[in-house]
Amino acid sequence: MTENATNPDANASPNASEAPAVVELRGVDKVYEDGVAVQVLYDIDLTIRRGEFVAVVGQSGSGKSTLLNLIGLLDTATRGQVLLDGRDVSELDEDARSSLRLDYLGFIFQQHYLLPEFDVVANALMPLRIRGRDAERAARDRVVAMLESVGLGDHLHKRPNQLSGGQQQRVAVVRALANEPKLVLADEPTGSLDSETSEQVLGLLRDINARTGTALMMVTHDLAQAERAERIVELRDGRVLRDELT
Repeated sequence: MTENATNPDANASPNASEAPAVVELRGVDKVYEDGVAVQVLYDIDLTIRRGEFVAVVGQSGSGKSTLLNLIGLLDTATRGQVLLDGRDVSELDEDARSSLRLDYLGFIFQQHYLLPEFDVVANALMPLRIRGRDAERAARDRVVAMLESVGLGDHLHKRPNQLSGGQQQRVAVVRALANEPKLVLADEPTGSLDSETSEQVLGLLRDINARTGTALMMVTHDLAQAERAERIVELRDGRVLRDELT
């Protein structure tokens, strides 16, 4: 690896460096104020481009989750700019932020958060259901095809409690892609899985990233898993310590 913590674009692969940015952070600070001000991010500059697979690593308390929440529009920066699709999200009201989150982002969490009363297809279609029945119907065939492509064709009408942990996480991956997002944010996506299933899910994420060009940012504490990404960003004490190609 060649270290470069100051110029993320210099670390992108040749194809990625020519691709449009899906998210940019410019001089971002985050301070929580609850009686005493606690700063958790310092002057973060970060660009993720279409087609990149970026792993964000760091010890507990390094700022990984805060960074993901800012990019995911689940929190707001204290200073600096967060741009999605070239739009400064600080200028958007909550309705516009919610709409952008639904249209632009997909989320994969450590826990699957599948709804027990719905089958596999309905769970995978949930982001489209929020948009309305027309959007859900229009996407159904495409989402079913994705479920079949990840080995769930024989489980489409099962409930979550009838699936293994790995199968549930595959449903969660397809759900994250159902709205055809530009960027998928994965927060410890294999944290609740055994090592064999973790490898399967990571392989699936890499395959989807390569086939669709969807940018992927994965937060993990596992350096071995981070090596599966094409780029590693390490945070320490709220600052970017390194930003390297793997």
